[in-house]
Order: sequence, then C-alpha cells, then structure tokens
Amino acid sequence: MRDRRRCIDVRLRRVRRLAATLAVSGLLFGTAACGSGSRSARAGDPNTLEVWTRSDPESAQTYDRVFAAFTKKTGIKIDYQPVMNFDQQLQSRASTKDLPDVMINDTALMGSYQAQGLLKPITPDSIAGHDEITAKSWSSTVGRDGRHYGIPYSRQAMTLFVRKDWRQKLGLPQPKTWQDTLVLAKAFATRDPDGDGRKDTHGMVVPGSAQNGYVAWWGASYLWQGGVQILRKEGSGYRPAMDSAAALRTVTWMKKNLFCGDNGVIQPSALTSVTANTTNFQDGNAGMYLTGPYNISTFDKALGKDKYEVLPAPAGPAGNDVLADGENIYFGARTGKAKQERTLAAFLVSHEGQELAMTGDHQPVVRIPVNSTLDAAKVRDDPRWSVVQKAYETASVAFPNAPDFAPIKQDTADALNAIFTYCGSDVRSGLKELNDTLAGDLKDQDLLK
Repeated sequence: MRDRRRCIDVRLRRVRRLAATLAVSGLLFGTAACGSGSRSARAGDPNTLEVWTRSDPESAQTYDRVFAAFTKKTGIKIDYQPVMNFDQQLQSRASTKDLPDVMINDTALMGSYQAQGLLKPITPDSIAGHDEITAKSWSSTVGRDGRHYGIPYSRQAMTLFVRKDWRQKLGLPQPKTWQDTLVLAKAFATRDPDGDGRKDTHGMVVPGSAQNGYVAWWGASYLWQGGVQILRKEGSGYRPAMDSAAALRTVTWMKKNLFCGDNGVIQPSALTSVTANTTNFQDGNAGMYLTGPYNISTFDKALGKDKYEVLPAPAGPAGNDVLADGENIYFGARTGKAKQERTLAAFLVSHEGQELAMTGDHQPVVRIPVNSTLDAAKVRDDPRWSVVQKAYETASVAFPNAPDFAPIKQDTADALNAIFTYCGSDVRSGLKELNDTLAGDLKDQDLLK
C-alpha cells in the first residue's frame, strides 16, 4: 500500500509540474504581441541591465567587484540582484512578463528554462571571444532544437576533500578506489583521528536529502563510476536507464556500504542534509567530502590549508568520472537590450572578466575558467586547482542539458533517498519504479524513445 501511494504521489507531482510549466510557458509565449511595453520603468533605461545570479552574500561580493569593473570599462550600469531562491522568484517575474535582462545560473537548468520560453537563443559568433571557449563547454548550451540558449561562464567538477592531517596520523594512503575510500572512512569514524578521546568523528559528509535533488547531484559521481547512465540518448530522444544491471550493482553498493552499514561511515543526518547545513567537514568532525571546488576558500578559512588535501575522486568499477556542472549566462526572452547583453557576456568570458571572478577575498564565482587562455592553478597560484581542472577536462560527465532535467533529477533524488532510508527495501523494485517514473517525465516532454 505504501508503494502504491508513493507511486500515485510521484505521478501527481509530475502532473502538477507539467501544468505549472505549461502555464508559465503560455504566459510568456502570449506576450509576443506586447513586446517590451509591459516591462517596468527600470527596464526603460537603455544603459542599465538587470542581472540576476544565484548567490549567497559571500559570492555576491565577488560579482559586485566584477560588475563594477564592467561598468567602469563600458559605461553600462548593472542593476545587480543576488537571489538565493532563484527559480521561485524567476517564475514570479515570468508571470508578470518582466524577466531580468541577464541571468547566471546552473547549466542543468537550461532545458527547463528553454521549455518554458524564458530564454533568447544565442549565436556564439555574436559574442566577442567566443572562440576562446572550448567546444566541450559550448556543447552544454545547445537546446533540443540545436540552437544555443546560454553562454558558458564557469565550470567545475567534483573532487574529494580529505583531512590530510588525520590520514597521515593514522598512517593510511590517499584513497584510489571505492574500497580504499571505505577503509579510510571507517578509520576516520572509529580510530579517534582528532585525538580527543571521544567517538565523535565521521568518515565522510553526504548531502543526501531529496530536497532540490541533492542526493542525485551528490550521488551522480558514484553512478558514473559504476557505469550507470540516468538517461540514455537514442536518436532525437532518450530512454531511462536506471533499471540496468550497472544501476542495480552501484546503488546496492552505495546503500550497503554508505547508508545502511553500522560502521558510522557517514554523518547521522545525511539523509536530511543539504549542502547549506552539511558543515561537518569544515566544523572539524568529518574526514572526507566529495564536493565542488567552491568550498576551497571556505575550508581554507575554517580549517587551514595545511589540514586537508584535494584529490581526484577514487575510481569505481567503470572508472573515476565525476559530475561536471557549472553556470551559464542566459539572456531573458524578449528583453530589448541585445547589444548591451552581448557586451556584458563578452566581458564576463574575457580573460579580464574571468580572472576577476576567480580571485579576490571572497568566494570565487568562476571555478574552472571557460576561457581557454586561463589556467585555474596559475591564476590562483594554488596547485590544488589543477586537480579540479584536470577532473573537468578528462574525467567528468554532466547531466544532459537539452531535456528539462529538473524533474528527472528530482525524481531520481526522491527514489534514491527512499532506497537509502529504508534499509530493508528492495533495490531492484525501487529502481524499476524510478525507471517508470523517468519514462513518464520524458513522455511529458515528448522525448521518450
């Protein structure tokens, strides 16, 4: 009965999401005859761009510095809005037919934004400096119709942060495989690496909540390393692939060894943790964290650079690929400042703009530069960033960007969280149900093959 109710809940959630998407799309497509006449008085200033980023106060200070330099260089003013609950506020603005001119947000959201009619298509050749961006980065901005809907701005790949001082104290090597990771995690949890005489440390940190798809985001690297694809490309569409033998092996391994063992490998709150409250590593009571490089500056301040190391992710049965993601620059649909928008984008991807966004006293907003003339480690004089850059360039896989991946990631997270929460549940049946749900998501988007 519980499985049936959950299945019904998933279907209803899909229907509500689809209805909301169509409603917003209708609002936007219905504004074509109105042009920009309905935009606010603020939008009437041709020399001001309203720019949104998904930023906390720390990273917003870096953007402030970047936009100040742009205004000084070009005379174009920026009405900058750092937004945390970005998608909710964006939908609200879409309903009033008054989108921001420029947005910087996750690459994986491009398909969702395109499906809702929120974005202008972009011709790469129209952006000065477009040829200094690699083909790999440009490929993540191609929509279902083959046109580009974003400009690459920042890229990153997951790496493993390890308490170097703890590892050396316990006389253990850097982990190279999943098994090495388990050995090290168990040692961190049981052998008092901080020397306080109490059993108060954890092997690794996991943001395992289903909220906003976190467990799918974090777990994707393990899926890739296990040879799993969430979706499999077939011609002009996709098939769900979470009922494969590789998925069964990988998810079973994760459940048994990370979430359902009795060895304290992960923090007790893992299944309700999101990145905002997953602070065990920087608080000094966890030994490992598979995460993005934006945390380097935070951990340097909290722990000290000498206390931890940044390592390539240990390899699974299918290799050491990790999740790659990042941010794109998007132009709001039907805003009327194309020249100014292109000028800002060209500055943001230029050598100067990228270097400004990678440096300073606050959290960097460009992690791995999309401008191929820059080297992250040299710009920051920090060899740890070469580990991140190499991971992105040689061992990373991104979520598919052409479909609306938001519901797919959320449904994957819901299923994985449930599988890991109920240790007695059957992994095979949970993945079969997930596969059926993903097929419904693809059918909703006319992408199921």
